[in-house]
Amino acid sequence: MMGMVSIVGAGPGDPELLTIKALKRIETADVILYDRLVNEEILLHAGPRTLLVYCGKKPGFHAMSQQEINAALVSYALAGRNVVRLKGGDPFVFGRGGEEALELAAYGIPYEIVPGITSAIGAAASAGIPLTHRGYAASFACVTGTRCHGEQSRVRWDLLAHSVDTLVIYMGVSELGFIREQLLKFGKDASTPVALVEQGTTKKERTFTGTLADIHKLAVAVQLQNPALIIIGEVVNIQEQLASLERPPVAQIG
Repeated sequence: MMGMVSIVGAGPGDPELLTIKALKRIETADVILYDRLVNEEILLHAGPRTLLVYCGKKPGFHAMSQQEINAALVSYALAGRNVVRLKGGDPFVFGRGGEEALELAAYGIPYEIVPGITSAIGAAASAGIPLTHRGYAASFACVTGTRCHGEQSRVRWDLLAHSVDTLVIYMGVSELGFIREQLLKFGKDASTPVALVEQGTTKKERTFTGTLADIHKLAVAVQLQNPALIIIGEVVNIQEQLASLERPPVAQIG
């Protein structure tokens, strides 16, 4: 009998942000193929006999190529195993979930997509930055920073500089200088607020704010590391307003 594959979003890092549906699939899986950014606490919910297969990717090293991952999903499913493909964030937001679904569909293997909270939503909220806010932003766009230099798939910074109110950039730490340069080149104001959210929603979360003019220098100064989210737009100012309201009032003397 053919197995079932669940392509599951594990959320942005905090294990408590896992959905109930995702948890149920993890608890009943025969095999789990999981990515680098999946919080290992989530794997504790797997059964004692569940086979755990690491297939994470990081710059310069891939435990498994995408082709190998696709082949493994097909192989386990054809062997009658119930498989969970566990991804950080949401599988359909820069997660290659669509590629894996197409591969499974080509073999006639039943599959499902279990959405997860993507880091644009989770990390921004954890940092106190609303992606939309009345009077500040009525739109936002999620962009990958890893396609900066490809001619055929180049990110259209010329359009993004003015077409949306808030830009959320994934996988852009190594390209931050280039991204800044492109946005300024196409007329984005140098004083536009920018936030860098490192390891959002986790115990190691760090958030830094500045402007488009100097954010690349700030990233170097604080030794910003992946995974980190770049948020560009006036909504970044909301974080400071929230922080000031949360501070205890200063005692008055006399």
